[in-house]
Amino acid sequence: MAADPITVTALWWAVIVSGIYHGLNPGMGWPLAVSAALMERKPSALPRALAMLALGHFLAMLAILLPFSLMLVLVEWETNIRIGAGALVIAMGLYLLINRRHPKALARVHPARLTWWSFLAANAHGAGLMLVPLFLGICAADADIGHRAAEELMSGNVPIAFAVALVHTASMTAAGGLLALVIYLWLGLRFLSYTWFNLDLLWAVSLIAVGAFGIWSAVNGH
Repeated sequence: MAADPITVTALWWAVIVSGIYHGLNPGMGWPLAVSAALMERKPSALPRALAMLALGHFLAMLAILLPFSLMLVLVEWETNIRIGAGALVIAMGLYLLINRRHPKALARVHPARLTWWSFLAANAHGAGLMLVPLFLGICAADADIGHRAAEELMSGNVPIAFAVALVHTASMTAAGGLLALVIYLWLGLRFLSYTWFNLDLLWAVSLIAVGAFGIWSAVNGH
């Protein structure tokens, strides 16, 4: 498969945009960072909490992406895996459309354990799964699957997995951090109680859209 610069660029932009989207979603934890800073009455608590949330999100992305990057079978069944991954993301989106309740396990995690909470939240909401079709598309565009040895493909895919997770997490942290800073400095948590917005429906639809895009790109050889 020849590398397609346009496709690769579009996929990387999708990784960045999905990160911004995750960052703006309150379900990914930025209100917890604002709350921590207000309770401690220390501005330094805000970036510290955001860093903990970012680390948890980054680890959650790697937990999903690394197994795919290490698949020897990816060499022979790359298209099938991409279609299956897209179908899995669509299934997650449909599940969230049907089940609107937030996982009860997240409420049992102590607020001080923000990294662990962020890791669980990202996986519970399917944030890592959303990246899988994009990641596989980047790998496919970056390598001639039919003519590279499995070891060479794996050595190339692992750094891509780290890069995708890092770029996505950086975008998420920048977007969520900016919003958290505005709330902390000027608006306060009381503002959220009057203007809280629920992105669950949009989140579920976006998962379905990304999964459909992943299947379309795999079937059409992108």
